[in-house]
Amino acid sequence: MKKLIEVKQKEFLKYLEDIRGYSDLTIKSYDESLKEAFLHVGIVQENKHLLLNLMPYRIKISSLNPKTISKKLSAIRSFAEYMNDNGMAVILKADDSIKVAKTLPKPISHEHIIEALSHGEIEERLVVTLLYTLGLRISELASLEISSISGEWVRVIGKGNKQRDIPLLPNSKKLLDEYLSKSSRKKFVFEKNGEKLSENSLRYIVIKVFRRVGLKVSPHQLRHSFASQLLNGSAPIADVSELLGHSSMATTQIYTKLGSALKQKNYNMAHPLCGVKE
Repeated sequence: MKKLIEVKQKEFLKYLEDIRGYSDLTIKSYDESLKEAFLHVGIVQENKHLLLNLMPYRIKISSLNPKTISKKLSAIRSFAEYMNDNGMAVILKADDSIKVAKTLPKPISHEHIIEALSHGEIEERLVVTLLYTLGLRISELASLEISSISGEWVRVIGKGNKQRDIPLLPNSKKLLDEYLSKSSRKKFVFEKNGEKLSENSLRYIVIKVFRRVGLKVSPHQLRHSFASQLLNGSAPIADVSELLGHSSMATTQIYTKLGSALKQKNYNMAHPLCGVKE
């Protein structure tokens, strides 16, 4: 069983590199976390599934800070999810969550996005453009139907089956119309053999586009870039929250913090005493 885990772990790390586009440092962190964990995790074959008991490992790392514990457990969860997705049933025992403060993904600069778009094929450019100009989650892009696009608006079905309407920029619409005119799509914007393109396939397209300009970028970073550009352009946070499909504005406040320079600028413009000489 240990040998099988080692083989699957190598396959998982390869998947993180090739499909998810994780950095070398992140992959190394996953590798170290998993190697450490499987020195302590209990492994039991039960009927048609593999049971991984995390309790011995959790006791081992219990003195660490919550963020570190969360990252280590997250590596195991991701590995278990990969195993389940690839035909090997895995159940985790003692897998309670650890509460930690939320952190922000790093946005990609507009200049880097434009540079990457200049090197892509039409499908690649459209994937990146829609993520960046609509602020979509990768799951929302995969499920985007042609019938949901009407004139200058796109209707998106988000988490909890909630609908939201997002403006479609003229340049984005032009690229979309060109792409659809050259394809035989019937239902989804991105299809293959009559089925919607998988999230992993779309994620790989993003990775490939930015790899050409020496960057490692995830779809979620493009969503964060969308939000950051709007807020930095003085868009009301309530509007940005609605466009992102957040159920609470508090999520948007965590997700899209303004830069210090912009905060200072807005403060100077808004406060009645700014600019008043004594």
